[in-house]
Amino acid sequence: MKYLILFLSFLLSSILKAQVEIHVLGISQDAGRPQAGCNKICCLDSLGVPLPYEMPSCLGITLPDSSSILVEATPSLSKQWNTLSQLNYDLAPEKIFITHAHIGHYSGLMYLGREAMNCNNIDIYGGQRFTNFIKNNGPWDQLVNLKNIRLKKVNAKQKIEIGDLIVQALKVPHRDEYSETYGYIFNGKNKSLLFIPDIDKWAKWHHDIDSIIQTVDYALLDGTFYDQSELPNRDMSQIPHPFVSESINQWKLWSTDKKNKIYFIHLNHSNPLFNKNSKEYSQVKQQGFNIAETGMKFIL
Repeated sequence: MKYLILFLSFLLSSILKAQVEIHVLGISQDAGRPQAGCNKICCLDSLGVPLPYEMPSCLGITLPDSSSILVEATPSLSKQWNTLSQLNYDLAPEKIFITHAHIGHYSGLMYLGREAMNCNNIDIYGGQRFTNFIKNNGPWDQLVNLKNIRLKKVNAKQKIEIGDLIVQALKVPHRDEYSETYGYIFNGKNKSLLFIPDIDKWAKWHHDIDSIIQTVDYALLDGTFYDQSELPNRDMSQIPHPFVSESINQWKLWSTDKKNKIYFIHLNHSNPLFNKNSKEYSQVKQQGFNIAETGMKFIL
């Protein structure tokens, strides 16, 4: 009887897994929250104790064939890798898609090397400038030379088929010091999800965000800053992002169903959307938009 129950449990789990699932493994900006050196209320509780850590933005994808994919190699890769493995029968991810070469999106690759996991030919997907950056600069080139990773170039014209998942890359304007920046559309058999954690401004994009949202079911989009008042000691023009306040105003005439597709992600530690009791959080929700949370799952 015990073995029958175990078999039925495994069978039920397999049936439920017979679809592409995307798990949110982190929602913060590159440096996480609390951020190093921050002693403000956005990072400390009322007693001055650092708030629980929120990891940088990352997605984990599980496929019906029991393979899995990480999206972004963040500084918290160790935790996010293990979480994704636990969600997938303790099987390790086989591929990683990376949007660009800013620290919160690729620096976790260091854990794939011989000082840590010593992985064997993990497929790393990124743009041409990104793959050139990795193979031509230390310490990252060692990962290639020791065959810890295998670089795979993406471009905006190709569609990458991985089992029941089709991935489409979309080039977006961003601060491209070391690589270009891509967003991705992940297409399952039934639904699709757009992931753009970083972009300078929607108006600078050669695609029309209005039209693209029409074609997808979910969209996890750049919500780095709520407005320009968050970092009074920084020149915000040097770190451009579409303010959430701008985005929701720009999209205020969208239908309720269309607004409900949007989940803001990649929140800077200063962003009041971390606080569910803030007026900013209420404004976003009241207008029909969503804020991503670690642990969310989207079924494609």
